[in-house]
Amino acid sequence: MAKKVVATLKSKEKAVAMTKIISAYRKAKTGSYAFKEEIVLAEDAPKIIQERLKNL
Repeated sequence: MAKKVVATLKSKEKAVAMTKIISAYRKAKTGSYAFKEEIVLAEDAPKIIQERLKNL
């Protein structure tokens, strides 16, 4: 499935720069770490990261 996502992100027809944001968080119930992956527009990535850093 990952190959399909990468292939669609790199299509020349759409030509939109995308960025993958990977966030680590700690589960309250077990205390273990988990990761959340999100694909966003490259121009929106710095804003999203700054918002998440402020909420820490």
